[in-house]
Amino acid sequence: MQTVQDAPSLRAAVRGWRSQGQTVALVPTMGNLHAGHYSLLKLARARADRVVASVFVNPTQFGPNEDFERYPRTLAQDQAGLAEHGCDLLFAPEVATMYPFGAEHSASIHVPGITDTLEGAHRPGHFDGVATVVCKLFNLVQPDLAVFGQKDFQQLKVIERMVRDLALPVKVMGAPTLRADDGLALSSRNQYLSDAERALAPLIRQTLQQMRELLGKGHARRIIEEAAQSKLERAGFVPDYAAIRRAEDLAEPAEGEREGLVALIAARLGTTRLIDNLPFD
Repeated sequence: MQTVQDAPSLRAAVRGWRSQGQTVALVPTMGNLHAGHYSLLKLARARADRVVASVFVNPTQFGPNEDFERYPRTLAQDQAGLAEHGCDLLFAPEVATMYPFGAEHSASIHVPGITDTLEGAHRPGHFDGVATVVCKLFNLVQPDLAVFGQKDFQQLKVIERMVRDLALPVKVMGAPTLRADDGLALSSRNQYLSDAERALAPLIRQTLQQMRELLGKGHARRIIEEAAQSKLERAGFVPDYAAIRRAEDLAEPAEGEREGLVALIAARLGTTRLIDNLPFD
């Protein structure tokens, strides 16, 4: 596996593959990789001749009081894992490569509507940073395919909307969420949990399942959402939201609507913010 940090080296490698008629997949990450990331790589490997993974902790998607400085950076470990799982090239740029005029003075992409709710409402500017860095990566790599995990469900929908709106020639693929045996979605932030918090964290998945069951039994959506938040609060979580939305655009469904929905939860447990979701179909 080759590791590069600069755009010319990245483009030269991709250009060499293209000259041989090979297809290219991209797996964007922020590093500190785990089995969930490697499942994305496996999906990309099965659908393209060459796989590029990026490791970049993107400053523009972190808010003022979020964990940018303490976000784990484990590049040597990530390199070994990516090589073991069939990655052809690791792109690990410096901030100056991605933001040549500085993160505060960079051009920015805003995807309206779908970014105003849920995560967007609780983390203002977050999805502008996500859309901007993903668009930059698409421009640098010019992949045929890009793979993202469905755990970050709203992020996936934002990227799909951006690609369609800007007519980018990239196929975006969502990969199923990988989970621990007790149902907790794998995440780099899980390592922040204490032993007691880790034992409690699977309640998020259980609550999502209960939300789906109650909707199937005909209960009103808003009552289900309120009950889910109360359940999490009683257990010691501080929920930002527990919501049922249309999976396509994350709009609030009409009363009685049952098809094409997804439940989403974001909640703090101690100092760690966890997110998860459960599509109903």
